[in-house]
Amino acid sequence: MIYTEREKSMFDSSVFTITESSLDSRITQATHYLEEYEKEVARAQGAAGYVFRNKEDALGRIKMLVEFAPDNDRVKDLYARAKACVKGGAGNIVTIDDAMCAYLVNEEKLRGHFADASEKAWNDFLSANAENKIEKNFPVPDFKKHTIEDMRDKIVVLDNIRYPDNQFDGSDAEYIWSGTRSDGMYFLRIDGREWLGPYEAVKRYRRQVDTTMMDVKEWSVIGKITDITYDIPDAGENKSSGPVMAWVVEPVALYVPGHIMAVYDESGEHTGRFIDEDKLAQLKDDFYTVKEVPDDVTPDRLVEIFMTAIKEKNYNLYLDCICRSRKENPVQQSLLSYHWDLHQERFHGEYVHASVNPDKTEIRVIQGYDDKSIDNFFLDDEEQAKIKAAYGEKEEEAIVQTSAFDKNGKQIGSPSSHICRRIGDGRWYIETYENRF
Repeated sequence: MIYTEREKSMFDSSVFTITESSLDSRITQATHYLEEYEKEVARAQGAAGYVFRNKEDALGRIKMLVEFAPDNDRVKDLYARAKACVKGGAGNIVTIDDAMCAYLVNEEKLRGHFADASEKAWNDFLSANAENKIEKNFPVPDFKKHTIEDMRDKIVVLDNIRYPDNQFDGSDAEYIWSGTRSDGMYFLRIDGREWLGPYEAVKRYRRQVDTTMMDVKEWSVIGKITDITYDIPDAGENKSSGPVMAWVVEPVALYVPGHIMAVYDESGEHTGRFIDEDKLAQLKDDFYTVKEVPDDVTPDRLVEIFMTAIKEKNYNLYLDCICRSRKENPVQQSLLSYHWDLHQERFHGEYVHASVNPDKTEIRVIQGYDDKSIDNFFLDDEEQAKIKAAYGEKEEEAIVQTSAFDKNGKQIGSPSSHICRRIGDGRWYIETYENRF
């Protein structure tokens, strides 16, 4: 038998010569390596990309045995087991259907709606303020020729605003600088509601609609000139550069082209809103496939609903899946938003779907009396009732295992688990909401 160079590099056949007299011992040796390979595949739990240290030794020996004794029953069994290992070692693979990725299609539709509405609102605002708009931003209007009285409330459009990169603390306010020392600068003021309101509105839009905005660092800003200042545009504690004369600009609207526009507006619930924010609830409601958690939900179904809430960006449903004890105070509420963002990133960057492995679900009583305990076989109703009363209210814990898959249907990493809890006859809630799928 002639082996290729690739096969030689994978397994050295010279250490495994086979004769009729050595066949049984060679089968035993190959079985040992196969058993170790099987253990490695089992530990991988369907995850792809694992390095199996015994794979080549096992497969190389079994290949040679099949070629030497293809009709031997023990060799046939080794081949079948090795084949199962190869398939298992390639990772758990599923078919990703349209329903699993419908949330991505719906998100794209929503993104298109808000992008179009924002572009129109941006252009409409500029048209309405054309007469008061500075036609040429750079070089900036000369401070020797124009006073603040000349420039006050003039509209300026600043593109490529980098935040937080160009942020700095001035002597009297917090700014983002725009421009150069040679052509002049604008200092965009960001410590007031005029910036913070629209900025928070954009963050709401990102969390509720458009996960692709996670890495946005450049903005376009419509602002109005309100003052003139002399300050050092340097974010460092030891400001080594010299001061600059600059026009102070107060934000009116923030814009991320192709995504969203947000404006300062004190008339609503917040001090800023994004375009068509009042239409968002109805637009998203049409896309929701699950809108509430039923009282009789099982742990498996609860985890599925939790995943759906994340995929469909239904934050209220996401909250309703989680234990009350994990969302009581401001710190916990902040963590809920933080992990919401992480879940969004994962369902858009790492995996597109996850499935529950129901045969792996474990439910146990962690406090109180277990109604399903074998103890009940030896106790009458009165004795059971007495013990239950002494133990107090029952609390149960369910461990639900999930596997996550990328757009090609390949399992990402090993399975993860979510812990669910139930008190008495109440509803199940998720305790470990921060866990990845």
